[in-house]
Amino acid sequence: MSVEEETTGRVETATREAPERIRSTGRERQPPDLIQAPDPVQPADPIQTPASREQQVLDRIERVRHRKARVREDRITLAHGAGGKATHTLIEAVFLEAFRNPLLEPLEDGAVVDGLAFTTDSYVVTPLFFPGGDIGDLAVNGTVNDLAMCGARPRYLSAGFILEEGFPVADLRRITASMAAAARAADVWIVTGDTKVVERGKADGCYITTSGVGTLDRPARLSAAAALPGDVVIVSGPIGEHGITIMLARGELDIEADLTSDTAPLNALTRMLLDACGDGRVRCLRDATRGGVATIVNEIAEASKVAVVLEEDAIPVRPAVRGACELLGIDPLYVACEGRMVAVVAEQSAEVALAALRSHPLGADAAVIGRIGDDPPGLVLLRTSFGGTRIVDLLVGDPLPRIC
Repeated sequence: MSVEEETTGRVETATREAPERIRSTGRERQPPDLIQAPDPVQPADPIQTPASREQQVLDRIERVRHRKARVREDRITLAHGAGGKATHTLIEAVFLEAFRNPLLEPLEDGAVVDGLAFTTDSYVVTPLFFPGGDIGDLAVNGTVNDLAMCGARPRYLSAGFILEEGFPVADLRRITASMAAAARAADVWIVTGDTKVVERGKADGCYITTSGVGTLDRPARLSAAAALPGDVVIVSGPIGEHGITIMLARGELDIEADLTSDTAPLNALTRMLLDACGDGRVRCLRDATRGGVATIVNEIAEASKVAVVLEEDAIPVRPAVRGACELLGIDPLYVACEGRMVAVVAEQSAEVALAALRSHPLGADAAVIGRIGDDPPGLVLLRTSFGGTRIVDLLVGDPLPRIC
């Protein structure tokens, strides 16, 4: 066979075998009319603007907030007593679910029943004695203030003590003397009580529960659900002093600051405010205890279905508190007070309200710190010192547990 014939034979064999190899690999050439056109290019998703992304976040927050409250933990944690999200969930999922009734459902600082305001509170602060006060006057002032936030005139208190075996009688006398002095200052009587003693190591020295009754002299009712767009938000003085004082008094941190607790009865201050503004002009009063001012304004925003817009530069914070908060990595808005209140007041009464508060020693540094808006409902926004805006949400727990 010639070279030409051999070459031709190999070419013909390769030509016959080629389709078989193509079919075996699934790549057999198709006729032109059966070749599929490539998929058309899909249009890209619409470009999301900052406004649309913000709306998505707001919608997600709204969905989460409207879920039925459910305690996911098997056991109680310190966060459940801190006044933040964990506390709210515990109250709604356990206590409100069990005790639900029209008087309890508003979850105000006290219940209004037949012309009376009624409230109760427990105190487990540690240490028992701290600069500016102790667990005794804290227990009296706290219950007096809860009644005052209802617009009531505090009248009568009860006091229940849980004492640990071995607790010094001298310390108990010191605590009761402090309670007596606080009751005189607030013009209330402690008229009944109870005492229990538990074994050594089963408590932390002394716990106190106080309940109070006050009379309502005005027809207008104060409520966290009464805030209206255009209203102003006022705080009666510098915030965060009590919480930071307690934290430093525990001696766990190597920080020194000239601070004392702001614990004080606010009933005289609230009466001056209500008298000056007249009925209906003060929408809501809340004392900024566990969870601080941030928790209070979140409760107002949620209950009234409004937005609360705070101005960071307008919020009074003493330099010692601000410095301690910066060292601890804590926002002063979340730090407890025991002698400060937040008031939501009609815009036309703002100047009158400020003048009334500033005429009293406990309100000398009162300031307008924000306004009520209508959008986004249920949220608190903070205009920062740098010109930005951020959401101020509820914390799950509290960075400073057992401060009251």
